[in-house]
Amino acid sequence: MPDVPQLAKAELRQLDADFKNTINEDKWTKVQFNPDSLKVSFANQIATPAGGGDQNGPQARQFVGAGTTKLAVMLYFDVTADIPQGSLPQDLPDVDDVRKLTQRIAYFITPEGDPKNQPKKYIPPAVRFIWGSFQFDGIMESLEETLELFSFEGKPLRASVAMTLSQQKITEFKFNQTNDAPGVTRRGGNAPGTAPMTEAPAGSTLQGMAAANPGSGLSWQDIAGANGIENPRMLQPGQLIDLNPPSVSLSFGNG
Repeated sequence: MPDVPQLAKAELRQLDADFKNTINEDKWTKVQFNPDSLKVSFANQIATPAGGGDQNGPQARQFVGAGTTKLAVMLYFDVTADIPQGSLPQDLPDVDDVRKLTQRIAYFITPEGDPKNQPKKYIPPAVRFIWGSFQFDGIMESLEETLELFSFEGKPLRASVAMTLSQQKITEFKFNQTNDAPGVTRRGGNAPGTAPMTEAPAGSTLQGMAAANPGSGLSWQDIAGANGIENPRMLQPGQLIDLNPPSVSLSFGNG
């Protein structure tokens, strides 16, 4: 049986203060579900000089500063679904609280002392967002976490995280030319296409298809991970999906 291709996963990596080299590999973290989209925005700081321009015509403009480039991303986490390799440190094998995953993202917005400055000035670490050939280097400007599902013990199980990275300049698109793009290993069992598959009707979602197939006992997140589906809300009409993939047992404790 041929090997199942690995699905490239987005990853956050820490950079040094000069935005040149990656550092602190133990802080790198892969996302659990790839984002639906990436939004890149560019802005220039524009000011009108005093007394410039004809009062009866358009004002003269001048550019002030180098402008900014921003990346906006929404990430999803769910401890009831498969957690890919690299999303957790080796000393955290089992997760029953989604904040143990999202705290790895929150690390990149936490200010740390700059050893070059005395007295110390606190700045967040430089971060690289990399997904296949897409690469964006910047500072995490904002982070908003929404907890969406709780266990009987009151522990949050699902979360969505909206984050914004920015650089104080207009940057060109960077293309990651290396072959070290993050990947995720499938959980075993039959590869998609080797077991009975179900065609996705036009306009369907993976959540709806999973709900219509309760016999498997699997969540839509399990099915998405096993089939390599990045956006469960935008299926292609006729797309073949294995609704009964092998599952992974996750242990949940009361501690």
